[in-house]
Amino acid sequence: MVGIGLWCVLAFLILIISLVGMSASESATTSVRKGSVLRINLTGVLDERARQQSPLDMIQGDTEAPLALDQLKEAIAEAAKNEKIEGIYLEIDAFAGGTPATLQELRQALVKFKKDSGKWIVAYGDAYNQSAYYLASVADQIAMNPEGMLDWHGLASASMFFTDAAKKLGVKFQVFKVGTYKSAVEPYILTQMSDANREQVTSFLNSIWKNIVAEVGESRNLSAEKLNELADSAIAFRKQDQALQAGLIDTLYYLDQFKASLRERLDLKEGKEIRFVSPADVIAAADKDKSDDKIAVYYAVGEIVDQEPSGIGAVQGETNIVTLPTIRELQKLRKDEDVKAVVIRVNSPGGSAFASEQIWREIQLLKAEKPVVISMGGLAASGGYYISCGADKIFAEPTTLTGSIGIFGLIPEASELLEQKVGLHFDVVKTNRLADMGGASVMGLPARAFTAEEGALLQAYVERGYDTFISRVSAGRGISKDSVDAIGQGRVWTGEQAIGLGLVDQIGNLDDAIAEAAKLAELGDKYTTETYPAEKPWFESLMETKKESYFDEQLRLRLGAMYPFVQTLQLMSKPKSLRECVYARLPYEMSIR
Repeated sequence: MVGIGLWCVLAFLILIISLVGMSASESATTSVRKGSVLRINLTGVLDERARQQSPLDMIQGDTEAPLALDQLKEAIAEAAKNEKIEGIYLEIDAFAGGTPATLQELRQALVKFKKDSGKWIVAYGDAYNQSAYYLASVADQIAMNPEGMLDWHGLASASMFFTDAAKKLGVKFQVFKVGTYKSAVEPYILTQMSDANREQVTSFLNSIWKNIVAEVGESRNLSAEKLNELADSAIAFRKQDQALQAGLIDTLYYLDQFKASLRERLDLKEGKEIRFVSPADVIAAADKDKSDDKIAVYYAVGEIVDQEPSGIGAVQGETNIVTLPTIRELQKLRKDEDVKAVVIRVNSPGGSAFASEQIWREIQLLKAEKPVVISMGGLAASGGYYISCGADKIFAEPTTLTGSIGIFGLIPEASELLEQKVGLHFDVVKTNRLADMGGASVMGLPARAFTAEEGALLQAYVERGYDTFISRVSAGRGISKDSVDAIGQGRVWTGEQAIGLGLVDQIGNLDDAIAEAAKLAELGDKYTTETYPAEKPWFESLMETKKESYFDEQLRLRLGAMYPFVQTLQLMSKPKSLRECVYARLPYEMSIR
């Protein structure tokens, strides 16, 4: 037994030393040789921020880091300056895309690379979906497999409605809201879009599509009329040479033919290996200038929540904007004398109205001591706009979804399920008239509907929350409350539309927001950017692995399209207080493709 115990200790120590060694080797500086090509493998989903890879990921075979906008932009900017890098190769491989604004910002980085460096970009793929083609359209040469596919179809947004499914279970949803366009509640009370919701979705889809068409048309020298004609023709299902003839692509090559053309571009002899480097290689080889004056870039990404969720819907690796940790991080930035300005990168559909108010307050305290600039990513809507509205300046991409100024409460009522289907019955003794407001509950599901008096109290509570919301926007943006109410009402706008409404100051990306923060802080060109919150060490993240993640993944696989319904039931029934049932949020499932 002693021998086995000693062996286990020794094996554990060897494992730890091996993992640390692998981690150290991964972070070692990489040299980039002359004649190299930056290869960007477009696969999976494009996230906002790079996730730290642990050696355990490598052991499990996850050697390819997930795509992240911040890392790709940094690598592209460094590649433009590095004389040893000849150009960029976009390798299209099962790319799932990202939000329109995230894709737009990455595409802008590629356009800037060509303009600033004079270097080339080439793209190759067996199949281009619309997101992949949008990015690849900037390339000097777009090649596709002769048996491949190019999908160019326009935009659509589909919603799933759970009303009838919930009725079959014996569950109804009680809704309290302010805002004609506040459509987050519609999947639980309707079976199709309301006219107001259809109006706003049509408006922002057309705005996003107009931007995509204009950018692709400029790169490919195609008119908007021609691109829309091709979108209507179901080009994905036509012969590959039609995409070639239409000017969407430049060549039909098998991979070996494309590699041969790339060698020719690099003036390499046949059989000579092409020197590919990854984004991580380029970043590691870059010279970093340091300055005592810092601009902090704080990433506020994900759902705004009062506390970190657990159980179904709490997927390992997903980020949330949790009230207390966020406030503590912002307080640290406020007290750090080296931090001269803060850029908050917001990519959030919103969430808890109460949590949004607390974070808004902390941002106001930060703003009182140093400049605060907001950079909106794919989403900065509802609660995401709430925390943004009081900043010194707000930047957004043309295709950012923002606004959605509105509040709603959504509380399930399961009396039919619990009493008629399950056979549970409830009785109550109380000292005061409203002591049992909402009634008894089982697993978070109230066993009775609210009375008229209780409902009126909740509606008034929601209306006060909306009044607070528009007051924050009015003060932060210098717009009257009546004007905010007129453009509020829960309506979603694109960044392009929000400019004219005064909700956003300027169209621009994260780099533009950082430059503005430096200007407000009077730093000139001498400053260092540092990102927050800091990544946890991989070994700490390993210890915090959630037990529920495996169970949740299995539910996702088995429930398929019904998973969002189960997930939403869990999210709606999880809160322990009525305050936590009031939301400033976009619809739970907004899909644009």
